[in-house]
Amino acid sequence: MDIETLRLSHEVPGGWGNIPAFGVAVAVTWDRENNFRRWFEPDVGKLVAELESFTHVVTFNGNRFDIEVLRAYAPVEGIRQRSFDVHEALYKQLGHRVKLDQLARDTLGTAKSGDGLQAVEWWRAGQKDRVAAYCEQDVAILRDVVEHGRSKGYVVVSSRQVRVKWD
Repeated sequence: MDIETLRLSHEVPGGWGNIPAFGVAVAVTWDRENNFRRWFEPDVGKLVAELESFTHVVTFNGNRFDIEVLRAYAPVEGIRQRSFDVHEALYKQLGHRVKLDQLARDTLGTAKSGDGLQAVEWWRAGQKDRVAAYCEQDVAILRDVVEHGRSKGYVVVSSRQVRVKWD
């Protein structure tokens, strides 16, 4: 799962301390049965219920960000219990933050097509399909990084093979 937001940190009271106020522009999920699905702000209640039906919810920085954004719409404890945050797992292992774009480049040889700031700009410019496609790409990258880690037992960060054991 990945979320793009309606607002940026400097636009909400409390900034990064008030992540639920960022609001959901679009969320994208992927699972084998349904492939990619796009969820917009009016659908967030259904999204939360859907996420709670899975045994695992895989995110990148989701424990700190995406799940917190959802907190404004519904209780998220059920999602947090199912969460596997790749960013958090790598941070614990490496002792420093890793960006998804770096992980994608180093492990998969691919790159993201933008960033969260651009996504908000695109959304405001009415380019909602572009934002949803960008979010979908992030989910595809995350899915592929996790699959690589599961099948090969490692991901690559800064030319270094990092051993992982992801179920």
